[in-house]
Amino acid sequence: MSHMPHSDDPKIQAYLDKIARRDRRSEHVFRRVLHVLERFIAAITILALIGALGLELVHMFTTGSEYFTDVNHMLHNLLTIVVGLEFVRMLIDTTPANILEVLTVAITRHVVLTHDDPWSNVACIACIAGLFAIRRFLIRRSELKEEMVEIE
Repeated sequence: MSHMPHSDDPKIQAYLDKIARRDRRSEHVFRRVLHVLERFIAAITILALIGALGLELVHMFTTGSEYFTDVNHMLHNLLTIVVGLEFVRMLIDTTPANILEVLTVAITRHVVLTHDDPWSNVACIACIAGLFAIRRFLIRRSELKEEMVEIE
């Protein structure tokens, strides 16, 4: 907790306490509003992802076997939906574990879909290894499930 000023004068101390309470209330309101906005954005994202999945399924069944000839396009669309779902999960439950999973899935999607130069793939694999190392060595097990932004 931050250091709160203290005064020996009761009137000044009452004023300082009043300011501190107001600051705590406004911080609580801002946290609450941000939490509601995160949930709202998550809901909109879920609707968009459901729509994208529906369009992908319609396209899959209407084009028939032609759909499966372009595997890169199919993987691009489906893995984009998967990354979006992981992002929604991160918005709803902001834990270090979820953030690391979103980053891992996004980087893995990049490795699978892009066929850039080999050094790009090596860099992506190094990033994934770094994320696993962060999870293993820098984040305590108790913090992995703990919500990062708490709302009182």
